[in-house]
Amino acid sequence: MLNPIINGKIQRMKDGRFRRIITQILSFFLDLLLVILEILRIIGYAFIKGLVLLRKTADNLKKKAQSLSKKLFSFLETKKKTLFKKRPRKKRKIRKIKKTSQSISKIKFFLLGAIFAFTFNFLISSFKTLQNLPNPQNLKYKTGSFSTHIYDRYGRLLYEVYRKENRTPVKLKDLPEYVKWATIAIEDKDFYKHKGVAPISGILRAIKDTVLKRQLQGGSTITQQLIKTALLSPERTIRRKIKEIILALWAEKLYSKDEILEMYLNYIPYGGAAYGIQEASRLYFEKDAKNLSLPEAALLAGLPKAPSLYSPYRNPQAALRRRNEVLKKMYELGYISKKEYEKARKTPLNVKPPKTPIKAPHFVFYVKKILEDKYGTEMVEEGGLRVYTTLDLDLQQKAEQIVKEEIEKIKKLNVTNAALLVTRPSTGEILSMVGSVDYFASPSGAFNVTTALRQPGSSIK
Repeated sequence: MLNPIINGKIQRMKDGRFRRIITQILSFFLDLLLVILEILRIIGYAFIKGLVLLRKTADNLKKKAQSLSKKLFSFLETKKKTLFKKRPRKKRKIRKIKKTSQSISKIKFFLLGAIFAFTFNFLISSFKTLQNLPNPQNLKYKTGSFSTHIYDRYGRLLYEVYRKENRTPVKLKDLPEYVKWATIAIEDKDFYKHKGVAPISGILRAIKDTVLKRQLQGGSTITQQLIKTALLSPERTIRRKIKEIILALWAEKLYSKDEILEMYLNYIPYGGAAYGIQEASRLYFEKDAKNLSLPEAALLAGLPKAPSLYSPYRNPQAALRRRNEVLKKMYELGYISKKEYEKARKTPLNVKPPKTPIKAPHFVFYVKKILEDKYGTEMVEEGGLRVYTTLDLDLQQKAEQIVKEEIEKIKKLNVTNAALLVTRPSTGEILSMVGSVDYFASPSGAFNVTTALRQPGSSIK
């Protein structure tokens, strides 16, 4: 059996210049060192101020004790008759003042030791945290797994192969402007202003959503969300949050804002197996992301926060409210006009029903097996290959129709299955492959008769 001629095209990102990378890494660590030194300076300043305050307090107590002692002895000289009765009580006061001074001295040394221990533990913990940090340079190369696309000879899609995440990369410059602004408006309105972390606006937004809407919200920027999803685990701990902040600051040194936003749009989950805005657009609207309308872009922008909650399949009313919330944010921030807002708000969802299309299934899995033998399963399922085959989809559909019609004609003879293979003998190209009447029929519909081992007599017939 002749193999088809398959042209696989592997799209890989190339490394930047070594000097630029080293410079960016050194710049980040210098910034981090300055932050640590600033923290230590603040701690040291607070410690010194505390010592000065304790010293002043001790001096004041000492002066008061001396003044009280002088007054006491003066009083005893003038009141000799009452000296014997009051001396024990006065001595106890003097002893009490001395004990207070000693206690303050002990507290001073205790605070000194506590601050030293805290600083030492902080430095050790910071070193361990930095040592175990993933490298944000991997973001450009580790933006998840990408689906492999198998096309016919004219570039018509036959099937997408993926493992768990169906993802197809897309360039930010190829998307409509409102796709970008919809995401920024609802997720991080100060995206182009902050340096990766927005402590004030993020915390205020988190408090507002948590208290008023009774929704637990982390207040993370788009950069932090990308870092959390791509490089860190989803656990909610202080240590993970610290890592997230450090890596977000680092990533902002390595990439431009548009690069970060592009990686975010290509990586974030939009519900089900759709990862990235391109696959989300195909899933919900059966079109490429570059062809999205304003209402469609607003719907997709609102999904990453809670894909299951706002799913237009499971909860269309919640999805509609969320879409209109995104549109309102865009209008309030000046990204769209009032006319555009009103028109988009009145547009129905128009979501396509979910489906997993596959054309020429026997041929597709025949090609997939060849690819796996050559490149490995991981590359085929996660490498984002573009495979252009020799199949003619029009001829394939005609062949499938002919096989069904011919089987129907001889059904009374108890013939239930058939196969058909159309090739170009001069080149060995496979133009059409029908492995059985119905690939989805059980129990043996998926069995490919055209590639099965046959008896020589049957083959000659």
